[in-house]
Amino acid sequence: MIDICVNFHNRQLQADPKGVLTRAETCGIEGMVLCATDLAMVADNIALCTDPIAGKNLQYQTTAGVHPHNASTWHSSSQVQLMEFASNPYVCAIGECGLDFNRNFSTQEAQIFAFQEQIEVAIEVNKPLFVHDRESQGQVLKLLTPSNLPPTVIHCFTGSEEELKGYLEAGFYIGITGWICDQKRGEDLRALVKQIPLDKLLVETDAPFLRPQNAPLDFARTHGIAAKWKKRNEPALLGWVIEEIAKQRQESVEQITQASSCNAKLLFGFT
Repeated sequence: MIDICVNFHNRQLQADPKGVLTRAETCGIEGMVLCATDLAMVADNIALCTDPIAGKNLQYQTTAGVHPHNASTWHSSSQVQLMEFASNPYVCAIGECGLDFNRNFSTQEAQIFAFQEQIEVAIEVNKPLFVHDRESQGQVLKLLTPSNLPPTVIHCFTGSEEELKGYLEAGFYIGITGWICDQKRGEDLRALVKQIPLDKLLVETDAPFLRPQNAPLDFARTHGIAAKWKKRNEPALLGWVIEEIAKQRQESVEQITQASSCNAKLLFGFT
């Protein structure tokens, strides 16, 4: 299995970083993409890719970019700095970038500007875009129209059938998280996941967020995780996301694992 989004430097995972990586390897994770949400985090992720603190047999890659929540930090030299990071061989995608009009932690104008500049970098360096879209009312898709756009991933898709159709018609990849396992919030996604072609499907935990509700409640206790963090998500739980996808699509776990891993290898350079 390849987990295409791990927020490794989130404080929940940093409470036990070696354990997180060791459990991931033990539970069948072969590769993971470390997600950067600001430019400072890119350097930290590259350092881990270069010299892992655990999980030595895992393959590590990282994104490089600025999350829409942090778009207000984007300044006149950010595009140049991002271009420099993008030349690193461990940087497999530009992002997490996009628009989040649900929380608007940065103004919509700042989000759009930072997103546009990151799209330009992705085109220039010809690396995939790793995109966040939450309640943008179609603005994300409107901005992803250049004819020379590189391969694009809609990370943690939770949108409507119309949005999914638009993304698939554009040829984008769709990332599915533990949201699909949520009995209330995931109802629509459970129906829509059947519409995603296997060659466009990717799987992710988005750890430490969106813990799959079908994962064992005693996972923390049986794996030596402190009780304080028993509700957090981590890469070792990716198998339960795959299990739910397979159930909804009436396909085997092996089929979903193989297809999503092949797609991740194609996109991000895992071997």
